[in-house]
Amino acid sequence: MPTLTKLFSMQEASLHNSKDDCWVVIDGKVYDVTTYLDEHPGGDDVILATTGKDATDDFEDAGHSNDARELMKSFCVGELDMSSPAIPELKISDKKQQTDVAQKLLNLTKQYWAVSVAIVGISVVAGFLFMRKK
Repeated sequence: MPTLTKLFSMQEASLHNSKDDCWVVIDGKVYDVTTYLDEHPGGDDVILATTGKDATDDFEDAGHSNDARELMKSFCVGELDMSSPAIPELKISDKKQQTDVAQKLLNLTKQYWAVSVAIVGISVVAGFLFMRKK
């Protein structure tokens, strides 16, 4: 009887990103390496840095041995679901929201302009009064 392979989205796999619960994605497969973190020759921080993304390039760049590749198989918990987007879709804002943001930015720049002019004005008056006392 064939074994069923569990599919995980990248978003779901990326939720497992701590020392107590660590998953990595390599070559489209998802690995739960939580119990291996303390044994990893490169240290746990190397693995923790690869969570939340496809770590295939990082794994290949490190030049892992055939023994390491064989050991990986024991940590496999499923495969990456390629049909789900790797990055969640962004909500597109409406034009009214854009004009609200633009108006707020315009108001903010007006406030900073007034503060700058006030500082320059006070500096000029203070300088004039100082020069007058001499």
